[in-house]
Amino acid sequence: MQQIDLAALQAAALEATGLLKVLSNPDRLLLLCQMTQGEFCVSELEELTGVTQPTLSQQLTVLREEQLVMTRREGKQIYYTIASKEALAVLQVLYELYCHRGKGARK
Repeated sequence: MQQIDLAALQAAALEATGLLKVLSNPDRLLLLCQMTQGEFCVSELEELTGVTQPTLSQQLTVLREEQLVMTRREGKQIYYTIASKEALAVLQVLYELYCHRGKGARK
């Protein structure tokens, strides 16, 4: 039987818990789900998700601070994209489970 590295497992669980806490906010989840489709500026995210100011700015700040998204400035516009491969992997699973509803998928 292989020995389990308990310290490494605990560290991984702590990291996973942190990601899940960030994803547990509906507004942040909507924003990240939209960003799985590519890069978007703030006004596009507001229009596509229905998350309005100041909530939009607050949630994008959390996502930046948690290093789940990265930004790129072009003139006055700031563009957001997903920076975390772990977050993207979780979002892809969530998309398969929940976002296909109403498109012929099982409910």
